[in-house]
Amino acid sequence: METSDELGAQTQDKSHKGFFAKLFGDDEEPEDQEDGQEAGQPQQPKQSTPKQSAPKKSKAGQGADSASKSNDPLQQKRDNERSDSLEQSITYWQGNDKIPQSLADAKNTLTEVLGLGSSFDIVFREMSFGGKSAALLCISGFAKDTIIDEILKRLTYLTPENVSADVLASFMSEYIPHVQVEKGELFSESINKVLAGMSAFFIEGESQVIIMDTRSYPSRSPDEPSIERVVRGSRDGFTETLLSNVALVRRRIRDPGLKLEMHQIGRRTRTDVCLAYIDDIVDKTQVQAVTDKLKSVNLDGIPLADKQLEEAIVGGGWNPYPLVRYSERPDIVASHLLEGRVVVFVDTSPSVMVLPTTFFDLCQHAEENRQTPFMGTYLRWVRFIGIFASMFLLPLWMLMVLHPELKPGMLDFIGPQKSANLPLIAQFLIVELGVDLLRMAAVHTPTPLGSAMGLIAAILVGDIAVQTGLFVNEVVLYMAVASIGMFATPSYELGLANRIVRLALLLAVAAYGIPGFMIGTTLLVVLLTTHRSYNSPYMWPFIPFNAKAMAEILLRQPVLSSKTRPSFNKTRDSTRMPEHKDAPRKS
Repeated sequence: METSDELGAQTQDKSHKGFFAKLFGDDEEPEDQEDGQEAGQPQQPKQSTPKQSAPKKSKAGQGADSASKSNDPLQQKRDNERSDSLEQSITYWQGNDKIPQSLADAKNTLTEVLGLGSSFDIVFREMSFGGKSAALLCISGFAKDTIIDEILKRLTYLTPENVSADVLASFMSEYIPHVQVEKGELFSESINKVLAGMSAFFIEGESQVIIMDTRSYPSRSPDEPSIERVVRGSRDGFTETLLSNVALVRRRIRDPGLKLEMHQIGRRTRTDVCLAYIDDIVDKTQVQAVTDKLKSVNLDGIPLADKQLEEAIVGGGWNPYPLVRYSERPDIVASHLLEGRVVVFVDTSPSVMVLPTTFFDLCQHAEENRQTPFMGTYLRWVRFIGIFASMFLLPLWMLMVLHPELKPGMLDFIGPQKSANLPLIAQFLIVELGVDLLRMAAVHTPTPLGSAMGLIAAILVGDIAVQTGLFVNEVVLYMAVASIGMFATPSYELGLANRIVRLALLLAVAAYGIPGFMIGTTLLVVLLTTHRSYNSPYMWPFIPFNAKAMAEILLRQPVLSSKTRPSFNKTRDSTRMPEHKDAPRKS
């Protein structure tokens, strides 16, 4: 495969169009001429041009070459550089962070700092407009050809008479037909903006540059999230582009109080992170706490985006339960913003963090609010039953099998009717491992093969394992019910945490029986009660108990009946609906 094919380049032809085609030019003609010249030369006989092998360098010659390289002052300076940031690197090479007035000096610094000449996608195009030497710095993969073409086309019409004494001001205000244009005064800030996809315009003799937002990131369409699907509702979802994600939320909340603060995390990745909240609703103390955490993050980068950022600003340690809620639906994020929550967008991730959150927030789904209050309550209760079964069904069944005296008369049918070759706890652990393997295989299996994999798991593995006497039917049945409850949990992270709790309770019951189940359940309640999400109680409104809020959790309230926001957020404006039409908001 050709090098151009590996880089995703298109087939070159004589009719190049666009800025980058003009920039890189058509190098086929000189090669053709050279080929023609070589073809026109008469071939000499092989006897007259014997093939000579290159002489091998002696050890002394190799030592001389290495000594000459070590004596190169430029190479020594490169080897001695120990810069921790872009600012330090620029200061190391040119003595300060100012933009050089000479294009040659700027090019030399960019060669050492940015890798100009060694990185194929970094473009530094030198041109002349109106008698002034200029250069355009951009990343070829981020720059949009059509915008740059229009800008350069306008500048080519300039003559020396059109350019005033203040070249930079005249270019910005008169001759660059683009909306998002600003001045850059520091070299490091300008390079960072270029690495983010913008273009920098250098002018000979000027200590400032013109920054133009000509970026166009590779992105996909906002499709419906695969995890949070609904029967009724919007079909758009977040993508890996932060700007489009923010626009989806701004479309739903056209409130001037919606604030979007931009931060950059990581000394090397400089990932864009957006902090969103509604200014007159949210608790300002909470916003300040999140902002301080973001500014205190000192890492090389967060290439895995939101999850690494969560561990950096939220923590949690080895606690399996999530401290934030993830969502890929703009309508859910907008609803949480109206409740006074803080939302964190991370570039390159389709998931958005909502904090603080509670255990019961993680148990709710958008589908419940897309149906009538009665049907929404029914769906919510079915989901609660599934979550409860995913945690306690297997430990309770095993407890009743080990202690038959605990079974009520109506539940005498509970228990294995046949014995197996393996003890119950071993059967449960093997089936748990099998379910996890099946889940992981489903993620990595192509869609056309998914049905075949399910058939193999259900028939060849499950049925034959029961027939051979390794498992009993009840173990497979109750494990299937618990797995369905885990998959019905709206939050993927909560479902995994509940599975760990189920395993711990199974081991406790197998080891200590009734005391093990009681102690394990008590430790679980204590763990969830002491759990806090940004100084907010994790089990609210159950602990601390709030009767009205608990009723709204258990019963999906009609929209007009929910007049106040959740109190655990400590919102500045606690009312959703004023008492009178013209009544001011309560603070």
